[in-house]
Order: sequence, then structure tokens, then C-alpha cells
Amino acid sequence: VLQGKNQKAMIMANATREVIIQRLSLVRCLCESEEQRLLEQVHSEEERAHQCILTQRAHWDDKLRKLDSLRTSMVDMLTHLNDLQLIQMEQEILERAEEAEGILEPQESEKLSFNEKCAWSPLLTQLWATSVLGSLSGMEDVLIDERTVGPLLNLSEDRKTLTFNAKKSKVCSDDPERFDHWPNALAVNAFQTGLHAWAVNVKHSCAYKVGVASAQLPRKGSGSDCRLGHNAFSWVFSRYDQEFCFSHNGNHEPLALLRCPTQLGLLLDLQAGELIFYEPASGTVLHIHRESFPHRLFPVFAVADQVISIVC
Repeated sequence: VLQGKNQKAMIMANATREVIIQRLSLVRCLCESEEQRLLEQVHSEEERAHQCILTQRAHWDDKLRKLDSLRTSMVDMLTHLNDLQLIQMEQEILERAEEAEGILEPQESEKLSFNEKCAWSPLLTQLWATSVLGSLSGMEDVLIDERTVGPLLNLSEDRKTLTFNAKKSKVCSDDPERFDHWPNALAVNAFQTGLHAWAVNVKHSCAYKVGVASAQLPRKGSGSDCRLGHNAFSWVFSRYDQEFCFSHNGNHEPLALLRCPTQLGLLLDLQAGELIFYEPASGTVLHIHRESFPHRLFPVFAVADQVISIVC
């Protein structure tokens, strides 16, 4: 019996090794192929922008030579002609002046700029997000700042869980950092450069917002300037019942999700200017927002139903 068990274990181990090797080999080939494709696109875009710049440079070099010739001609006329001759040459002088004025300054053109969209790849983004969120060393230890917690929220002792409470708590609401109306909270973590990743457990809540906000986000009052996603200082993924959207500065982009995520992963790459919302369980990228973010961003949360918690 033991001999049979041993043989079966060896066969299964070898088969498992083969599966691992085959799958990782496929992933490796796919990555190499995508790398080659993207590098070729980047090179092609670089060449296109370079050729456009050379063409424009040749064009304006010619214009400069023409302008220099007109200027020399007019200086010569003004220097060597007497007043009567200048009056007689008035029409020619005006024509040359108009011709010189027609040589305008170079205008900015998209054709002269490198288009960063050439490197956008859903496959690369998904694989990259999976690798970052799948690495424990890549996850931030995010803690909620108890000074910012809104009056409708309760914060756990470990400062990772927010629970909605319809009755206002008796917290000290005069703290300048505290949201005094909306059920919002900021993390203590402040991100200024680099790559940052964290995840939030949202399976128990049907009304929440998760994202990032700048330090300029107002805290006091019931207006939209303090409401996450309704101002220029916050970028959030939100859920209300079965509706999902990405919100920023009052613009709400609906997101068609096949199912309600139980966890939300967030990737913030300040160097690349990317904020990615991601479902760790399925490896699905839910939304990507690209922007030149301001310095010093904080993870931000809002809960209007039950509870959400930061994944340890």
C-alpha cells in the first residue's frame, strides 16, 4: 500500500510540476511578446515625433532665412534711400512688412509631442497589478486617522475598520481635521512619490467609497466640496446598491461590473500618474484613471452601510 501511495505521489508531483512549468512558460512567452510589441510601438512613436520635429525645424529654418532676407532688404532701403525715394517705395515697403508679419511664431502641435498612450496595455496593467497586489512586500500598512473620522462612523481599535452608525457619535467634532457631516475618513499615510498598493474588504457594505484624496479636501459642512468624488480633491470608486462608478470633480463614470467585488485593491503609481482599482480575487482591473496627481495623497474612505475594513 505504501509503495503504491509513494508511486502515486511521485506521479502527481511530476504532473503538477509539468503544469506549473507549462503555465509559467505560457505566461513568460506572453510577457515577452507583449514586451516586444510595446517596445516596438514606443520606438515607432519616438521615430514619428522625431521626424515631425525635424520637418518643423526645416520649415522654420526656411522661414527664418526668408525673414532675415526681408529684414536685410528693408534695412538697406531705409539706409540708402532718401525721403523722396522712400515715399515712392512706400507700397513695396508695406508689402514686405506684411510678408514679414505673415511669418508667425511656431505653434504647439500634438504631432510634435510623444504620445504616451502608445504604451497603454490592458494585459501589462493586469499582470503588473496582480504581481504587486500578490506580493506581501508590496502592500502598504494603511491606518485610518481617528482625527478625521466623520460623526456617523465608528473606528475599530486597530484603526482598520469603519462601521456606519446612523446615530451621530459624541466625538469631538471641532477638530479641524474631522469631517463634521459626511461619513468620510482619511488614512494617516501620505503618499508623495513612488508606487503604493493597499486593499479594502467591502463584502459587507452596499454603500461605500474608496480612493485617494489630497490634503486640500475640505472637512466642514454638507456641501459637495466635502463630498468624495464631487470635488477636485478626491478620486474614488463608489458603490450604491448595485451601481458602481468612478467619481472625480463631479464627473461620475458608470462601471459595468459582472459581480459585486468582495475586496478592492488599489494601486497608486505617482510617477506614472495612474490610479488603478482592481479585484484581487479574479485578477480583474475594474478601472484605470490617469492624471498628473498633486503631491501628498491620502487613502480615503466613506461608508453609508454596515462596514468596510483595510486588509492587513
